[in-house]
Amino acid sequence: MDKFYCILNYGCQMNESDAEHYAGQLQELGYQSIDDFHKADIILVNTCCVRESAEKRIAGKIGELKAVKTANPDVIICVAGCMAQKDGENLRKKHPQVDLVIGTSYVDSFGRVLREFLEKKHEMRNAECTIKDGSSVDLKKRVKKLPSAFCDLRVNETEFEGQRVRKSSFHAWIPIMYGCNNFCTYCIVPYVRGRERSRSAENILAEVRQGVEQGYKEFTLLGQNVNSYGKEFGEKNAFAKLLASVDAVDGVERLHYMTSHPRDMQKEVIEVVAGSMHISHHFHLPVQSGSTEILRRMNRGYSREDYLQLIELVRHYVPDAVITTDIIVGFPGETEKDFQDTLALVKEVGFDAAFTFVYSKRSGTPAAKMEKQIPLAEKKERLNRLMDLENSISLEKNKSLVGKTVEVFAEGPSKNKNIWNGRTRENKLVLWPCEGKSYRDGEAVQVKIETAQTWLVKGISN
Repeated sequence: MDKFYCILNYGCQMNESDAEHYAGQLQELGYQSIDDFHKADIILVNTCCVRESAEKRIAGKIGELKAVKTANPDVIICVAGCMAQKDGENLRKKHPQVDLVIGTSYVDSFGRVLREFLEKKHEMRNAECTIKDGSSVDLKKRVKKLPSAFCDLRVNETEFEGQRVRKSSFHAWIPIMYGCNNFCTYCIVPYVRGRERSRSAENILAEVRQGVEQGYKEFTLLGQNVNSYGKEFGEKNAFAKLLASVDAVDGVERLHYMTSHPRDMQKEVIEVVAGSMHISHHFHLPVQSGSTEILRRMNRGYSREDYLQLIELVRHYVPDAVITTDIIVGFPGETEKDFQDTLALVKEVGFDAAFTFVYSKRSGTPAAKMEKQIPLAEKKERLNRLMDLENSISLEKNKSLVGKTVEVFAEGPSKNKNIWNGRTRENKLVLWPCEGKSYRDGEAVQVKIETAQTWLVKGISN
């Protein structure tokens, strides 16, 4: 009988990569993918807890699965990822429909944990038929004792060798490291992903070469802070050397990396990007605030002036750099002057795009206990002002592409089947009419840009 799995994935690009690992291990166990979780034998919810809004949305989805469990008691419901690591066994107490909780250190050993779980469940099911003292064993009480895997952040197998099921046919996520040592005061990531652990360059390059052999030509190197890659090896400029090595692999046509921490971005990395054949000229450098005082309270490890010097360095070596950022509005203690410093920095840098958020309390982080928490209405008002400013800058940046011809990797039709979408080497989103023509995923298309919008540009294919 066919067995099916469904993965409900939330959160960052690292979670997308983790979901590919989960899918590969499930297929190795004989399960097939299915989109409708109501028809699945195993449902895996891969969670995120970086922001409260995301956590509430995911908790709602887990609650929704109670009805699925009632309709089919045999379905296995697994919660994985950062919420699983943060909340542990409390998840099963709050949501009794959840069978298995998998923390972030068990991504690559999920298959083993699941096999052990299924074996234990089978033993207990058989035990239900055993008569002791005139009554059957209470399976419900026994099942509660089935093990979950979480909380140990030291056991991550960084040299993953198993099968992956990638969603894209031409783009591959390549994790190069796990965890984070920075402990920004607002961030839960170090507590749920653990300390930094890097994969060996040999293992990473082997995975890239394997990807090329399988037809992949665009790769993104992933880590919570890629600029810290290899620090535990004691090798100087390890990330810059890794970038250069991957760039030199035959068959790699585009190379991206994320995420960078401005404090750890080195000149050597920028130089490698400038002299590369395939590395994107897109620099995502999350500033978070334009106020030196707020950056200090955030424990970011750099000042406003340090950040502006970094931007100057990037533009010196890579004049055509596309620079994007993340900004948090309403951090505890942020004054109107601090916020004005952020607006001024946004104007001075001229970001191509900014991902903007209101500060969200994360229990267990130092910022959650700080005094001078900003009222939500004030945070939203500041966010709107910031978005208005950045949207105008983003539009002007995109207008500079009008009249130019850019190379786009086709990703597929948009909601309108007659319109295709794809991205430039610098990660700009492009839409163009296909005029009855069909493209292969990953096919290079020359598009002349005709109009610009805040978040994308539109053109016609040559």
